[in-house]
Amino acid sequence: MSKFYEKVAYRDTEEDKQSQKSVDKWIFGLLLIVIGFVPLIVMASVVEVQSPMITNVSALAGGTKGDLFTHYKALAVLVITVLAGIMFLAKILFMNGKVRKTKLNYAIGAFAVAIVLSTIFSPNISIALHGQYNRTDGAISWLCYLALFFIAMNIEYPKKVVNYVLYSLYPFVVINLFIITMNFYGNDLLQKAAIKKLVMAFLPAGANIGEGSILVGTLNQWNYMSGMFSIMTVMFLTAAVLEKSIGRAIGHLAIAVMSIAILLMSISTSGFLTVCVMMVVVLFVAFKTDKKIQSFAIIAVFLVATAPVFHVLASKDARVWTESVGFIVKSNPYVKEEPALTTSMNNNMQFEWMKKAYAAERFELPVLPERGISAGTGRVYIWSKAVEMIKERPLLGYGLDTFMYNFPHYNIDARAGIWDEKTITDKSHSMYISWFYGTGIIGLLSIIALLVISVFKPVKVAIKSNYSTIWVLWIAWGAYLVQAMFNDSLPGISAPMWAIAGILLAITLDKRNNYSSLK
Repeated sequence: MSKFYEKVAYRDTEEDKQSQKSVDKWIFGLLLIVIGFVPLIVMASVVEVQSPMITNVSALAGGTKGDLFTHYKALAVLVITVLAGIMFLAKILFMNGKVRKTKLNYAIGAFAVAIVLSTIFSPNISIALHGQYNRTDGAISWLCYLALFFIAMNIEYPKKVVNYVLYSLYPFVVINLFIITMNFYGNDLLQKAAIKKLVMAFLPAGANIGEGSILVGTLNQWNYMSGMFSIMTVMFLTAAVLEKSIGRAIGHLAIAVMSIAILLMSISTSGFLTVCVMMVVVLFVAFKTDKKIQSFAIIAVFLVATAPVFHVLASKDARVWTESVGFIVKSNPYVKEEPALTTSMNNNMQFEWMKKAYAAERFELPVLPERGISAGTGRVYIWSKAVEMIKERPLLGYGLDTFMYNFPHYNIDARAGIWDEKTITDKSHSMYISWFYGTGIIGLLSIIALLVISVFKPVKVAIKSNYSTIWVLWIAWGAYLVQAMFNDSLPGISAPMWAIAGILLAITLDKRNNYSSLK
Protein backbone atom coordinates (compact mmCIF):
# COMPACT_ATOMS: atom_id res chain seq x y z
CA MET A 1 0.00 0.00 0.00
CA SER A 2 2.84 2.39 0.84
CA LYS A 3 4.32 1.81 -2.65
CA PHE A 4 1.03 2.86 -4.20
CA TYR A 5 1.10 6.21 -2.37
CA GLU A 6 4.73 6.72 -3.37
CA LYS A 7 3.80 6.20 -7.04
CA VAL A 8 0.87 8.61 -6.79
CA ALA A 9 3.05 11.26 -5.12
CA TYR A 10 5.73 10.82 -7.79
CA ARG A 11 3.15 11.14 -10.57
CA ASP A 12 1.71 14.28 -9.00
CA THR A 13 5.18 15.82 -8.69
CA GLU A 14 5.91 15.12 -12.35
CA GLU A 15 2.54 16.55 -13.36
CA ASP A 16 3.27 19.70 -11.33
CA LYS A 17 6.62 20.11 -13.03
CA GLN A 18 5.11 19.75 -16.48
CA SER A 19 2.33 22.19 -15.59
CA GLN A 20 4.86 24.67 -14.22
CA LYS A 21 6.89 24.48 -17.44
CA SER A 22 3.77 25.06 -19.50
CA VAL A 23 2.72 28.09 -17.43
CA ASP A 24 6.26 29.49 -17.51
CA LYS A 25 6.26 29.16 -21.28
CA TRP A 26 3.01 31.13 -21.57
CA ILE A 27 4.22 33.82 -19.14
CA PHE A 28 7.48 34.13 -21.05
CA GLY A 29 5.47 34.65 -24.23
CA LEU A 30 3.55 37.48 -22.54
CA LEU A 31 6.84 39.04 -21.39
CA LEU A 32 8.14 38.96 -24.96
CA ILE A 33 4.99 40.81 -26.06
CA VAL A 34 5.72 43.48 -23.42
CA ILE A 35 9.35 43.70 -24.54
CA GLY A 36 8.94 43.64 -28.31
CA PHE A 37 5.39 44.65 -29.19
CA VAL A 38 4.17 47.14 -26.57
CA PRO A 39 6.81 49.80 -27.47
CA LEU A 40 5.51 49.71 -31.06
CA ILE A 41 1.91 50.67 -30.24
CA VAL A 42 0.95 54.08 -31.63
CA MET A 43 -2.81 54.63 -31.48
CA ALA A 44 -4.67 57.88 -30.97
CA SER A 45 -6.98 58.08 -27.97
CA VAL A 46 -9.27 60.69 -26.46
CA VAL A 47 -9.61 60.97 -22.68
CA GLU A 48 -11.51 63.30 -20.37
CA VAL A 49 -9.04 64.96 -18.00
CA GLN A 50 -10.21 66.36 -14.67
CA SER A 51 -7.58 68.90 -13.75
CA PRO A 52 -6.91 69.41 -10.02
CA MET A 53 -6.84 73.19 -10.56
CA ILE A 54 -8.94 75.91 -12.16
CA THR A 55 -6.92 77.77 -14.76
CA ASN A 56 -7.06 79.16 -18.25
CA VAL A 57 -3.65 77.68 -19.12
CA SER A 58 -4.43 74.97 -21.66
CA ALA A 59 -1.66 72.62 -20.49
CA LEU A 60 -2.97 72.66 -16.91
CA ALA A 61 -6.69 72.87 -17.59
CA GLY A 62 -9.03 69.89 -17.74
CA GLY A 63 -11.21 68.85 -20.63
CA THR A 64 -10.99 66.49 -23.59
CA LYS A 65 -7.37 65.64 -24.37
CA GLY A 66 -5.75 63.53 -27.08
CA ASP A 67 -2.79 61.16 -26.89
CA LEU A 68 -0.92 59.12 -29.50
CA PHE A 69 1.75 57.20 -27.65
CA THR A 70 0.95 56.04 -24.11
CA HIS A 71 -2.72 55.26 -23.46
CA TYR A 72 -2.89 51.99 -25.38
CA LYS A 73 0.65 51.02 -24.39
CA ALA A 74 -0.31 51.35 -20.72
CA LEU A 75 -3.58 49.50 -21.34
CA ALA A 76 -1.71 46.63 -23.02
CA VAL A 77 0.76 46.48 -20.11
CA LEU A 78 -2.12 46.35 -17.61
CA VAL A 79 -3.92 43.54 -19.47
CA ILE A 80 -0.73 41.49 -19.87
CA THR A 81 0.18 42.01 -16.21
CA VAL A 82 -3.24 40.76 -15.10
CA LEU A 83 -3.00 37.69 -17.36
CA ALA A 84 0.56 36.91 -16.26
CA GLY A 85 -0.44 37.47 -12.63
CA ILE A 86 -3.36 35.02 -12.85
CA MET A 87 -1.12 32.37 -14.43
CA PHE A 88 1.60 32.93 -11.84
CA LEU A 89 -0.85 32.66 -8.94
CA ALA A 90 -2.25 29.45 -10.41
CA LYS A 91 1.27 28.08 -10.61
CA ILE A 92 1.98 28.96 -6.97
CA LEU A 93 -1.36 27.84 -5.53
CA PHE A 94 -2.19 24.75 -7.58
CA MET A 95 1.07 23.52 -9.16
CA ASN A 96 3.41 23.61 -6.19
CA GLY A 97 5.29 26.60 -7.64
CA LYS A 98 7.93 28.38 -5.60
CA VAL A 99 8.94 32.00 -5.09
CA ARG A 100 12.69 32.55 -5.05
CA LYS A 101 14.00 33.70 -1.68
CA THR A 102 15.86 36.98 -2.09
CA LYS A 103 16.12 40.36 -0.40
CA LEU A 104 14.65 41.81 -3.59
CA ASN A 105 11.22 40.58 -2.47
CA TYR A 106 11.31 42.95 0.51
CA ALA A 107 12.50 45.88 -1.62
CA ILE A 108 9.76 45.25 -4.20
CA GLY A 109 7.12 45.05 -1.48
CA ALA A 110 8.37 48.19 0.26
CA PHE A 111 8.36 50.21 -2.97
CA ALA A 112 4.88 48.95 -3.86
CA VAL A 113 3.60 50.01 -0.42
CA ALA A 114 5.25 53.42 -0.83
CA ILE A 115 3.51 53.88 -4.19
CA VAL A 116 0.12 52.97 -2.73
CA LEU A 117 0.53 55.25 0.29
CA SER A 118 1.83 58.17 -1.78
CA THR A 119 -1.21 57.81 -4.06
CA ILE A 120 -3.71 57.65 -1.19
CA PHE A 121 -2.26 60.75 0.46
CA SER A 122 -1.52 62.63 -2.75
CA PRO A 123 -3.06 66.10 -3.17
CA ASN A 124 -3.94 64.95 -6.71
CA ILE A 125 -5.17 61.39 -6.21
CA SER A 126 -6.69 60.75 -9.63
CA ILE A 127 -3.60 62.03 -11.44
CA ALA A 128 -1.29 60.05 -9.14
CA LEU A 129 -3.30 56.91 -9.84
CA HIS A 130 -3.40 57.10 -13.64
CA GLY A 131 -0.66 59.61 -14.46
CA GLN A 132 -0.86 62.49 -16.91
CA TYR A 133 -3.07 61.83 -19.91
CA ASN A 134 -0.10 61.91 -22.32
CA ARG A 135 2.28 59.89 -20.13
CA THR A 136 0.12 57.38 -18.21
CA ASP A 137 2.94 56.70 -15.75
CA GLY A 138 1.12 56.85 -12.44
CA ALA A 139 0.69 54.30 -9.66
CA ILE A 140 -1.16 51.72 -11.79
CA SER A 141 1.62 51.61 -14.37
CA TRP A 142 4.36 51.39 -11.76
CA LEU A 143 2.64 48.60 -9.87
CA CYS A 144 2.43 46.77 -13.21
CA TYR A 145 6.16 47.24 -13.79
CA LEU A 146 6.93 45.85 -10.35
CA ALA A 147 4.54 42.93 -10.86
CA LEU A 148 6.14 42.07 -14.22
CA PHE A 149 9.58 42.29 -12.62
CA PHE A 150 8.55 39.99 -9.76
CA ILE A 151 6.81 37.46 -12.02
CA ALA A 152 9.69 37.42 -14.52
CA MET A 153 12.08 36.85 -11.63
CA ASN A 154 10.24 33.71 -10.52
CA ILE A 155 9.80 31.62 -13.66
CA GLU A 156 12.14 29.35 -15.63
CA TYR A 157 13.41 30.16 -19.12
CA PRO A 158 14.70 28.28 -22.15
CA LYS A 159 18.47 28.01 -22.47
CA LYS A 160 18.60 30.52 -25.35
CA VAL A 161 16.38 33.06 -23.60
CA VAL A 162 18.61 35.97 -24.60
CA ASN A 163 18.09 35.19 -28.30
CA TYR A 164 14.32 35.35 -27.88
CA VAL A 165 14.62 38.73 -26.16
CA LEU A 166 16.93 40.12 -28.84
CA TYR A 167 14.88 38.83 -31.76
CA SER A 168 11.69 40.28 -30.25
CA LEU A 169 13.32 43.73 -30.42
CA TYR A 170 14.48 43.51 -34.05
CA PRO A 171 11.17 44.85 -35.46
CA PHE A 172 11.16 47.67 -32.88
CA VAL A 173 14.54 48.93 -34.08
CA VAL A 174 13.87 48.51 -37.81
CA ILE A 175 10.43 50.18 -37.70
CA ASN A 176 11.70 53.11 -35.66
CA LEU A 177 14.66 53.55 -37.99
CA PHE A 178 12.25 53.92 -40.90
CA ILE A 179 9.94 56.33 -39.04
CA ILE A 180 12.64 58.63 -37.69
CA THR A 181 14.60 58.66 -40.97
CA MET A 182 11.48 59.78 -42.81
CA ASN A 183 10.93 62.51 -40.23
CA PHE A 184 14.61 63.55 -40.26
CA TYR A 185 14.48 64.11 -44.01
CA GLY A 186 11.20 66.04 -43.90
CA ASN A 187 8.71 63.29 -44.79
CA ASP A 188 6.74 62.88 -41.58
CA LEU A 189 4.72 59.66 -41.76
CA LEU A 190 1.85 61.12 -39.77
CA GLN A 191 1.02 63.24 -42.80
CA LYS A 192 0.55 60.10 -44.94
CA ALA A 193 -3.15 59.21 -45.32
CA ALA A 194 -2.68 55.46 -44.76
CA ILE A 195 -0.64 55.88 -41.57
CA LYS A 196 -2.98 58.56 -40.24
CA LYS A 197 -5.98 56.33 -40.82
CA LEU A 198 -4.30 53.43 -39.00
CA VAL A 199 -3.31 55.58 -36.02
CA MET A 200 -6.85 57.02 -35.77
CA ALA A 201 -8.59 53.62 -35.91
CA PHE A 202 -9.94 53.84 -32.35
CA LEU A 203 -10.79 57.53 -32.27
CA PRO A 204 -14.46 58.42 -31.77
CA ALA A 205 -16.37 59.96 -34.65
CA GLY A 206 -15.52 63.61 -35.19
CA ALA A 207 -12.15 63.46 -33.43
CA ASN A 208 -9.00 64.25 -35.36
CA ILE A 209 -5.26 64.54 -34.83
CA GLY A 210 -4.19 68.09 -33.99
CA GLU A 211 -2.26 70.25 -36.40
CA GLY A 212 1.48 70.17 -35.93
CA SER A 213 1.54 66.59 -34.62
CA ILE A 214 4.58 64.68 -35.86
CA LEU A 215 5.79 61.10 -35.68
CA VAL A 216 9.45 60.87 -34.65
CA GLY A 217 9.12 57.23 -33.66
CA THR A 218 6.90 54.94 -31.64
CA LEU A 219 7.88 56.71 -28.39
CA ASN A 220 6.63 60.11 -27.30
CA GLN A 221 9.46 62.49 -27.90
CA TRP A 222 13.13 63.02 -28.84
CA ASN A 223 14.54 62.49 -25.33
CA TYR A 224 12.73 59.18 -24.89
CA MET A 225 13.86 57.98 -28.32
CA SER A 226 17.45 58.89 -27.49
CA GLY A 227 17.37 57.14 -24.12
CA MET A 228 15.70 53.97 -25.37
CA PHE A 229 17.98 53.54 -28.36
CA SER A 230 21.08 54.06 -26.28
CA ILE A 231 19.90 50.92 -24.46
CA MET A 232 19.36 49.12 -27.76
CA THR A 233 22.79 50.18 -29.02
CA VAL A 234 24.83 48.80 -26.14
CA MET A 235 22.67 45.70 -25.70
CA PHE A 236 22.97 44.58 -29.33
CA LEU A 237 26.64 45.53 -29.50
CA THR A 238 27.34 43.40 -26.42
CA ALA A 239 25.35 40.54 -27.93
CA ALA A 240 27.44 40.81 -31.12
CA VAL A 241 30.67 40.81 -29.08
CA LEU A 242 29.67 37.69 -27.14
CA GLU A 243 27.90 35.78 -29.92
CA LYS A 244 29.76 32.64 -31.06
CA SER A 245 27.82 32.34 -34.31
CA ILE A 246 29.22 34.76 -36.93
CA GLY A 247 25.83 35.03 -38.67
CA ARG A 248 24.00 36.07 -35.50
CA ALA A 249 26.88 38.37 -34.51
CA ILE A 250 26.58 40.22 -37.84
CA GLY A 251 22.80 40.52 -37.35
CA HIS A 252 23.19 41.95 -33.83
CA LEU A 253 25.93 44.30 -35.07
CA ALA A 254 23.69 45.62 -37.85
CA ILE A 255 20.90 46.31 -35.34
CA ALA A 256 23.39 48.09 -33.06
CA VAL A 257 24.40 50.40 -35.95
CA MET A 258 20.73 51.05 -36.75
CA SER A 259 20.10 51.85 -33.09
CA ILE A 260 22.87 54.42 -32.86
CA ALA A 261 21.62 56.00 -36.09
CA ILE A 262 18.20 56.41 -34.44
CA LEU A 263 19.92 57.82 -31.34
CA LEU A 264 21.78 60.42 -33.41
CA MET A 265 18.64 61.47 -35.30
CA SER A 266 16.85 61.90 -31.96
CA ILE A 267 18.88 65.09 -31.36
CA SER A 268 19.29 64.56 -27.61
CA THR A 269 22.46 64.31 -25.53
CA SER A 270 21.16 61.86 -22.91
CA GLY A 271 21.42 58.79 -25.13
CA PHE A 272 24.91 59.66 -26.37
CA LEU A 273 26.18 60.09 -22.79
CA THR A 274 24.64 56.75 -21.84
CA VAL A 275 26.44 54.99 -24.70
CA CYS A 276 29.74 56.63 -23.71
CA VAL A 277 29.38 55.44 -20.10
CA MET A 278 28.28 51.92 -21.01
CA MET A 279 31.01 51.49 -23.67
CA VAL A 280 33.46 51.12 -20.79
CA VAL A 281 31.53 48.03 -19.68
CA VAL A 282 31.28 46.72 -23.26
CA LEU A 283 35.08 46.96 -23.59
CA PHE A 284 35.49 45.14 -20.27
CA VAL A 285 33.18 42.35 -21.45
CA ALA A 286 35.14 42.06 -24.71
CA PHE A 287 38.35 41.77 -22.69
CA LYS A 288 36.83 38.92 -20.65
CA THR A 289 36.01 36.77 -23.69
CA ASP A 290 38.19 33.91 -24.89
CA LYS A 291 38.16 35.28 -28.44
CA LYS A 292 39.44 38.77 -27.68
CA ILE A 293 40.57 39.51 -31.23
CA GLN A 294 37.13 38.73 -32.65
CA SER A 295 35.38 40.71 -29.90
CA PHE A 296 37.47 43.84 -30.35
CA ALA A 297 37.22 43.49 -34.14
CA ILE A 298 33.43 43.65 -33.84
CA ILE A 299 33.68 46.81 -31.72
CA ALA A 300 36.06 48.30 -34.30
CA VAL A 301 33.65 47.45 -37.13
CA PHE A 302 30.84 49.08 -35.15
CA LEU A 303 32.85 52.31 -34.75
CA VAL A 304 33.93 52.33 -38.39
CA ALA A 305 30.34 51.75 -39.57
CA THR A 306 29.04 54.48 -37.26
CA ALA A 307 31.46 57.14 -38.58
CA PRO A 308 29.91 57.57 -42.08
CA VAL A 309 26.42 57.40 -40.59
CA PHE A 310 27.35 60.20 -38.21
CA HIS A 311 28.89 62.27 -41.03
CA VAL A 312 25.84 61.96 -43.30
CA LEU A 313 23.40 62.85 -40.53
CA ALA A 314 25.48 65.75 -39.16
CA SER A 315 25.84 67.13 -42.70
CA LYS A 316 22.05 67.19 -42.92
CA ASP A 317 21.53 68.70 -39.45
CA ALA A 318 24.42 70.20 -37.49
CA ARG A 319 22.56 69.53 -34.23
CA VAL A 320 23.55 65.87 -34.57
CA TRP A 321 27.09 66.98 -33.67
CA THR A 322 25.93 69.52 -31.09
CA GLU A 323 23.84 66.98 -29.15
CA SER A 324 26.45 64.23 -29.22
CA VAL A 325 30.15 64.92 -29.73
CA GLY A 326 29.41 68.59 -29.14
CA PHE A 327 28.97 67.81 -25.45
CA ILE A 328 32.76 67.31 -25.37
CA VAL A 329 34.02 69.25 -28.41
CA LYS A 330 32.26 72.60 -28.53
CA SER A 331 33.35 73.74 -31.99
CA ASN A 332 31.04 72.29 -34.61
CA PRO A 333 32.62 71.71 -38.04
CA TYR A 334 29.18 71.16 -39.58
CA VAL A 335 27.93 74.67 -38.79
CA LYS A 336 28.28 76.99 -41.76
CA GLU A 337 29.54 80.36 -40.64
CA GLU A 338 27.67 83.31 -42.07
CA PRO A 339 29.22 86.76 -42.33
CA ALA A 340 28.10 89.11 -39.60
CA LEU A 341 25.94 92.02 -40.71
CA THR A 342 27.43 95.40 -39.98
CA THR A 343 25.14 98.25 -39.14
CA SER A 344 25.76 101.86 -38.41
CA MET A 345 24.26 101.49 -34.94
CA ASN A 346 24.54 98.75 -32.34
CA ASN A 347 21.01 97.48 -31.68
CA ASN A 348 22.05 96.27 -28.24
CA MET A 349 23.26 99.74 -27.21
CA GLN A 350 21.64 100.88 -24.00
CA PHE A 351 21.70 104.34 -22.55
CA GLU A 352 21.61 105.18 -18.88
CA TRP A 353 18.24 106.95 -19.20
CA MET A 354 16.69 103.74 -20.67
CA LYS A 355 17.34 101.89 -17.42
CA LYS A 356 15.75 104.43 -15.08
CA ALA A 357 12.35 106.02 -14.63
CA TYR A 358 11.27 109.11 -12.73
CA ALA A 359 8.07 109.90 -10.83
CA ALA A 360 7.43 111.96 -7.74
CA GLU A 361 10.59 110.38 -6.39
CA ARG A 362 13.46 108.88 -8.33
CA PHE A 363 13.65 105.08 -8.36
CA GLU A 364 15.24 102.32 -10.46
CA LEU A 365 13.30 99.56 -12.20
CA PRO A 366 14.01 96.05 -10.91
CA VAL A 367 16.68 94.17 -12.85
CA LEU A 368 15.19 91.04 -14.44
CA PRO A 369 17.27 87.84 -14.63
CA GLU A 370 18.95 87.47 -17.99
CA ARG A 371 17.43 84.79 -20.15
CA GLY A 372 19.41 81.59 -20.19
CA ILE A 373 19.36 77.82 -19.88
CA SER A 374 20.77 76.19 -16.76
CA ALA A 375 23.03 73.12 -16.94
CA GLY A 376 21.56 69.99 -18.49
CA THR A 377 19.33 71.95 -20.87
CA GLY A 378 17.44 73.43 -17.95
CA ARG A 379 17.41 70.28 -15.85
CA VAL A 380 19.41 71.75 -12.96
CA TYR A 381 16.82 74.53 -12.54
CA ILE A 382 13.95 72.01 -12.61
CA TRP A 383 15.71 69.71 -10.14
CA SER A 384 16.39 72.57 -7.72
CA LYS A 385 12.69 73.47 -7.72
CA ALA A 386 11.81 69.79 -7.28
CA VAL A 387 13.98 69.62 -4.16
CA GLU A 388 12.17 72.65 -2.75
CA MET A 389 8.83 70.91 -3.36
CA ILE A 390 10.05 67.66 -1.78
CA LYS A 391 10.92 69.55 1.42
CA GLU A 392 7.20 70.29 1.80
CA ARG A 393 6.18 66.58 1.65
CA PRO A 394 9.34 64.56 2.33
CA LEU A 395 7.82 61.39 3.74
CA LEU A 396 5.36 60.21 1.07
CA GLY A 397 5.79 62.74 -1.71
CA TYR A 398 3.08 64.05 -4.03
CA GLY A 399 2.17 60.92 -5.98
CA LEU A 400 3.75 59.70 -9.19
CA ASP A 401 3.39 61.70 -12.42
CA THR A 402 1.77 64.73 -10.74
CA PHE A 403 4.81 66.96 -11.27
CA MET A 404 3.13 69.39 -13.66
CA TYR A 405 0.36 70.26 -11.20
CA ASN A 406 2.67 71.16 -8.30
CA PHE A 407 5.67 72.72 -10.00
CA PRO A 408 5.99 76.50 -9.36
CA HIS A 409 5.27 77.84 -12.84
CA TYR A 410 5.65 81.51 -13.87
CA ASN A 411 8.53 82.16 -11.45
CA ILE A 412 10.62 85.07 -12.65
CA ASP A 413 13.87 83.13 -12.07
CA ALA A 414 12.70 80.68 -14.74
CA ARG A 415 14.06 83.23 -17.22
CA ALA A 416 17.58 82.22 -16.20
CA GLY A 417 16.79 78.52 -15.79
CA ILE A 418 14.57 77.50 -18.69
CA TRP A 419 14.68 80.74 -20.74
CA ASP A 420 10.99 81.65 -20.50
CA GLU A 421 8.98 82.09 -17.29
CA LYS A 422 5.84 81.11 -19.22
CA THR A 423 7.13 77.61 -19.99
CA ILE A 424 5.01 74.88 -18.36
CA THR A 425 7.25 72.20 -16.84
CA ASP A 426 5.38 68.90 -17.02
CA LYS A 427 8.06 66.45 -15.83
CA SER A 428 11.25 66.31 -13.79
CA HIS A 429 13.55 65.03 -16.57
CA SER A 430 15.02 62.44 -14.19
CA MET A 431 13.47 59.19 -13.08
CA TYR A 432 15.27 59.39 -9.74
CA ILE A 433 13.89 62.86 -9.02
CA SER A 434 10.45 61.57 -10.07
CA TRP A 435 10.68 58.69 -7.59
CA PHE A 436 11.78 61.03 -4.80
CA TYR A 437 9.14 63.64 -5.66
CA GLY A 438 6.40 61.07 -6.20
CA THR A 439 6.94 58.60 -3.35
CA GLY A 440 9.04 60.55 -0.84
CA ILE A 441 12.01 59.32 1.13
CA ILE A 442 10.35 55.96 1.88
CA GLY A 443 9.85 55.18 -1.78
CA LEU A 444 13.29 56.47 -2.75
CA LEU A 445 15.11 54.30 -0.20
CA SER A 446 13.07 51.26 -1.27
CA ILE A 447 13.77 51.69 -4.99
CA ILE A 448 17.47 52.44 -4.37
CA ALA A 449 17.75 49.19 -2.36
CA LEU A 450 16.00 47.34 -5.19
CA LEU A 451 18.28 48.84 -7.83
CA VAL A 452 21.48 48.22 -5.87
CA ILE A 453 20.66 44.52 -5.46
CA SER A 454 19.49 44.19 -9.08
CA VAL A 455 22.75 45.70 -10.34
CA PHE A 456 25.42 44.22 -8.08
CA LYS A 457 24.13 40.66 -7.68
CA PRO A 458 24.07 39.88 -11.43
CA VAL A 459 27.38 41.61 -12.16
CA LYS A 460 29.03 39.64 -9.36
CA VAL A 461 27.85 36.38 -10.94
CA ALA A 462 28.74 37.62 -14.44
CA ILE A 463 32.33 38.47 -13.49
CA LYS A 464 32.78 35.18 -11.65
CA SER A 465 31.12 32.83 -14.16
CA ASN A 466 31.21 34.93 -17.35
CA TYR A 467 27.71 34.07 -18.52
CA SER A 468 26.97 35.84 -21.79
CA THR A 469 23.22 35.92 -21.14
CA ILE A 470 23.73 37.82 -17.89
CA TRP A 471 26.14 40.28 -19.49
CA VAL A 472 23.79 41.17 -22.36
CA LEU A 473 20.74 41.69 -20.15
CA TRP A 474 22.73 43.41 -17.41
CA ILE A 475 24.17 45.98 -19.82
CA ALA A 476 20.66 46.74 -21.09
CA TRP A 477 19.42 47.19 -17.50
CA GLY A 478 22.47 49.29 -16.60
CA ALA A 479 21.96 51.55 -19.63
CA TYR A 480 18.31 52.04 -18.63
CA LEU A 481 19.39 53.18 -15.16
CA VAL A 482 22.08 55.52 -16.56
CA GLN A 483 19.77 57.25 -19.06
CA ALA A 484 17.17 57.49 -16.27
CA MET A 485 19.34 60.17 -14.68
CA PHE A 486 18.30 62.51 -17.53
CA ASN A 487 14.97 61.07 -18.72
CA ASP A 488 11.59 60.22 -17.30
CA SER A 489 9.70 56.95 -17.40
CA LEU A 490 7.09 55.86 -19.94
CA PRO A 491 5.13 52.60 -20.36
CA GLY A 492 6.86 51.98 -23.70
CA ILE A 493 10.29 52.10 -22.06
CA SER A 494 9.89 51.06 -18.42
CA ALA A 495 7.60 48.05 -18.94
CA PRO A 496 10.01 46.29 -21.36
CA MET A 497 13.06 47.14 -19.25
CA TRP A 498 11.57 45.96 -15.95
CA ALA A 499 10.56 42.73 -17.68
CA ILE A 500 14.14 42.33 -18.95
CA ALA A 501 15.45 43.07 -15.45
CA GLY A 502 13.20 40.33 -14.05
CA ILE A 503 14.59 37.85 -16.58
CA LEU A 504 18.12 38.96 -15.64
CA LEU A 505 17.48 38.32 -11.95
CA ALA A 506 15.81 34.96 -12.63
CA ILE A 507 18.90 33.77 -14.50
CA THR A 508 21.18 35.18 -11.81
CA LEU A 509 19.31 33.39 -9.03
CA ASP A 510 18.91 30.13 -10.97
CA LYS A 511 21.04 27.46 -9.33
CA ARG A 512 21.00 25.22 -12.42
CA ASN A 513 23.36 27.49 -14.38
CA ASN A 514 21.65 26.21 -17.52
CA TYR A 515 22.53 29.22 -19.67
CA SER A 516 25.21 29.85 -22.25
CA SER A 517 28.68 30.64 -20.91
CA LEU A 518 31.77 32.09 -22.52
CA LYS A 519 33.91 29.39 -20.93
